[in-house]
Amino acid sequence: MFAKETYIKRRAQLKAQVGKGLLLFVGNDESSMNYADNTYTFRQDSTFLYYFGLDQAGLCAVIDIDADKEIIFGNELTIDDIVWMGTQPTLRERCATVGIVETAPMSELANYVGRASQSGQTVHYLPPYRGDHKLLLQELLGLHPSQQAQGASVDFIMAVADMRNHKTAEEIAQIEEAVDISVDMHVKAMQMVRPGMKESEVAAAVTDIALSRGWGLSFPVIATINGQTLHNHDHSHTMQDGQMLLLDAGAENNMHYCGDLSSTMPVGQHFTERQRTIYNILYAAHQEAVKALRPGINFRDVHMLTVTKICEGLKGLGLIKGDPAEVANTGAYAMFMPCGLGHMMGLDVHDMENLGEMYVGYGGKPKSTQFGFKSLRLGRELEPGYVFTVEPGIYFIPELIDKWRAEKQFTDFLCYDEIDKWRDFSGIRNEENYLITSDGARRLGSKVKPMTIEEVESQKTI
Repeated sequence: MFAKETYIKRRAQLKAQVGKGLLLFVGNDESSMNYADNTYTFRQDSTFLYYFGLDQAGLCAVIDIDADKEIIFGNELTIDDIVWMGTQPTLRERCATVGIVETAPMSELANYVGRASQSGQTVHYLPPYRGDHKLLLQELLGLHPSQQAQGASVDFIMAVADMRNHKTAEEIAQIEEAVDISVDMHVKAMQMVRPGMKESEVAAAVTDIALSRGWGLSFPVIATINGQTLHNHDHSHTMQDGQMLLLDAGAENNMHYCGDLSSTMPVGQHFTERQRTIYNILYAAHQEAVKALRPGINFRDVHMLTVTKICEGLKGLGLIKGDPAEVANTGAYAMFMPCGLGHMMGLDVHDMENLGEMYVGYGGKPKSTQFGFKSLRLGRELEPGYVFTVEPGIYFIPELIDKWRAEKQFTDFLCYDEIDKWRDFSGIRNEENYLITSDGARRLGSKVKPMTIEEVESQKTI
């Protein structure tokens, strides 16, 4: 946890930005796996953490702007709790560490919110993403779960998104710690991967690093020889020489800040010539993206520069015809990269995705609905303090090839006979994490993830 002054300052800024009303914060509770007392590892709601810092289940909070009150609602531990969990600070003692002096039992939350609502005071809440959140909002506000998303406060959302998008120096230090752990995870994978090994062995090894160095994983590990499937969490395959392993994995540190890196590595000692060709096209596109990063540039423009560079390389292989920039602008590029170039990152690996990409990644402006472009999670002008991923990829997805070919999609640009020769290639992705500074951008972390073919191959120790 940060110093209490950090949380006091954050709450004061939030009150100033929203202006009036009651701000309702719903913390996370324990979630059961298969019976009540066998729970998943607890993870606090990130916005609750950002403003109140308490990594504890069973809490909610209000900031009553009109009455100038800040209250955390929760229950003190019973003797049964202490028997099973040991001696713990009281709720009041915990709250004092983040600058909150007023506490109340959870049973009083409904009365407080009810009185505010009945008096005509605006009750601001954020979009719920858990079933227990939705049930609580139904109890507090009388809103059916189907009505809650549209009733969420845009003013509250926009204020939170603006504040959390601009990372402070103390936050950046935490993110860099998470990124460094993540680099170690990827280096370990490069060192150990070999023919005859299961994907699950790599996933287990990188998970062990995340657990031993921090809170754990920032998201479930992707470790797959089927890199054409963008978010593939199956780890059942035995890897063979000539294949590539795509690893997308990141650590979450003890302050719950995230890292998010991707690497593509040969299962054997070396990449094949075919793999080297595509890898080098991707690496050149990655460098093009990094070179363009600066304050004031729209990330959508960085995305377009990157996919244009990919199209230039694929044109050289005969997979694309015509002007690469036109291929990019029409959306034909999505045959090979149907995802976006990157996303915001912080307390969430996809930062504040629960608030809505339109608000976080687009500043309230609508997103494109076109295939490919619709998966670009970040499409706004970059500002100092923004932290995000850069993760271009090149994917050969047989089902997408067949679908677009049957529909005669983009036949002016896509050379289907040549593309079909690569349908068994799978996919590759490389990912790093960047911070926008006052005059440019810098890669986060004190450790550098191996990126070039030579760097990746040199990690092999087995």
